[in-house]
Amino acid sequence: MHIFIFFSILITLAAAFAYINVRSFKLPLGILFITMGTIISLILLVAGHLFPSFTQLIKQELASIDFSEFLLGILLSFLLFAGSLRLNMSHMMASAKSITVFATVGVLISTFLIGTLAFYILHLFNLNIPYINCLLFGALISPTDPVAILSILKEARISDSIKIKIEGESLFNDGIGIVVFVTIMQVAGSGIENLNVSSVIILFLREAVGGIIAGFIIGYIGYRLVRSIDHFQTEILITLAMVMGGYSLCHFLHVSGPLAMVVAGLITGNKSLDGGMSDITRDYTEKFWEITEDVLNAILFILIGLQLVIISFQFNLLIIGVIMAILLILVRYLSLLIPALSFFFKKDLKNKTLEIMTWGGLRGGISIALALSLPQSMYKDIFVPVTFIIVLFSIIVQGFSMKWFVKKIS
Repeated sequence: MHIFIFFSILITLAAAFAYINVRSFKLPLGILFITMGTIISLILLVAGHLFPSFTQLIKQELASIDFSEFLLGILLSFLLFAGSLRLNMSHMMASAKSITVFATVGVLISTFLIGTLAFYILHLFNLNIPYINCLLFGALISPTDPVAILSILKEARISDSIKIKIEGESLFNDGIGIVVFVTIMQVAGSGIENLNVSSVIILFLREAVGGIIAGFIIGYIGYRLVRSIDHFQTEILITLAMVMGGYSLCHFLHVSGPLAMVVAGLITGNKSLDGGMSDITRDYTEKFWEITEDVLNAILFILIGLQLVIISFQFNLLIIGVIMAILLILVRYLSLLIPALSFFFKKDLKNKTLEIMTWGGLRGGISIALALSLPQSMYKDIFVPVTFIIVLFSIIVQGFSMKWFVKKIS
């Protein structure tokens, strides 16, 4: 019951913040909720000096929630499916080459660059962390977060061609990033001296390709089912089953659930909604998933902010986090520029596309969840605070200035 009360408080706070925002500030909801969560956390930290027992109670409630499992195992499936529903497949296909390359090669380049920079920066602060563990950090911080990005892109005036690249890349590089993270974690766990290249490649392909195939099958079965009936309640229930049942099946099969949900969402949004549902059903389905996405975003972003209460910060880690957050912007640009030049499509990108994609490459809850999933033996106490600083910097600094940045360079 106390979990229900805790989430009831979160929803009530989200509703109150959203109401104030609509009346006064009109900020993107993603930025609003992470900011409010951070403000609440700072208030709780200050209150902890006056009422230690109260703050301890909050810490206990947050500690009772496995944030990593809650996001990666529950929220992510809904949010990726809902986000991919809105993508136009024909527009995606027009940008398929750049989206695919950015989401795969770009993530690998970013992982290597960030891991290498982290290795040397941490050593400057007398934190002698093995290189393989720094690469693991590079993998968890490389994916841009579609949850954070999509909520902000709704408000930013960006051309459709750039928007589709940012949305498509963020949805796919999220799944690829998790696969890279899992692969490197296995290598780090077994020891670099026991590295078996063939087994690593097989693991990567099984997760990535298997997830895409599973998503296609889930999406196609869902399409055939909704096409055969005309009953909006049942058809919405089928889409819900696709997400929950499909994600659970992917977990059982050890293939990438995030990639499966993106593919299933694309098929549902471009085939089921257009050709398999009546106008009434399509309207109800779109509204259902839009509301679901907003509610889950509210819970997620406030929970991210509240994590401040249970994370132990040290001054040197705060400095490292800020340095890495700034360097991450440069790395993001290079991880887009190098593939664009290497695969000969930079000339096809509109002016300032890479710059906008760089500044719009926000990090969010997925990076925090992956950091929290690290075992203590893999320097969790160091990487979690650094990741949190980077995410706060990314969402607040880059997110708040996104509209200004687009206007400035246009």
